[in-house]
Amino acid sequence: MPGFACGRTSVGRTLELNRGTPNQTGGIMYARSSTINARPALLDQGIAFLSGDLMHDLTAIDGCVGMSLLVDRETGRCVATSSWATEQAMRASESRVPPLRRRLLEAFGATEIKNEEWEVAFMHRDHRAPDGAYARVSYLRGDQARVDQSSEIFKSVLPAIEDAPGFCSASLLLNRESDQVVTNVIFDSAQSLARTAERAAALRTKAAGQMNAEIIEVAEFELAFAHLRVPELV
Repeated sequence: MPGFACGRTSVGRTLELNRGTPNQTGGIMYARSSTINARPALLDQGIAFLSGDLMHDLTAIDGCVGMSLLVDRETGRCVATSSWATEQAMRASESRVPPLRRRLLEAFGATEIKNEEWEVAFMHRDHRAPDGAYARVSYLRGDQARVDQSSEIFKSVLPAIEDAPGFCSASLLLNRESDQVVTNVIFDSAQSLARTAERAAALRTKAAGQMNAEIIEVAEFELAFAHLRVPELV
């Protein structure tokens, strides 16, 4: 499951609430997440590989507009998410990414990888995430009949989220086949993230109730890398 992070190379403010986030040609943007369990001792080595060679090779593929990496240094859990200008581009890349995945596993000392594909349903950025930023990722499984309403429901609680000190950005991803909804909220530090825990729990429960969704998991990560050329749309 992903953490779609708009991060340190992003500038400005984005708010988009349609069925998917439009790309520069008016289509919907997509994302692919790869979740691995790394050896904690190899995390820094893996981050260096991802932000260097892997980023270079992946963005050379037509339609790739960047990637991000979330890391839990205690458990070794990592979520690398690539963003794609179109669904066609994401699908076409599938023949070229297996060698990159093998190198990713080797760099992080991991043995298994879980890949998932998503529609970017919502993106809102207040400001670029600084070094030391952290993310809270909420995983929900919803009612298929209400999946299309999830962006509007998320929008309804957004003012209370972005009002929190240290807020950087928020995104929502959908997998319509599995009825999964993932929200990712970035704060400028671990301290800011911790201070919002109680508020976030109340808002998450409220939103899940409106979506008729089950909260599967809530996880917190370090934003280890983020380089996304996400279009600025207001």
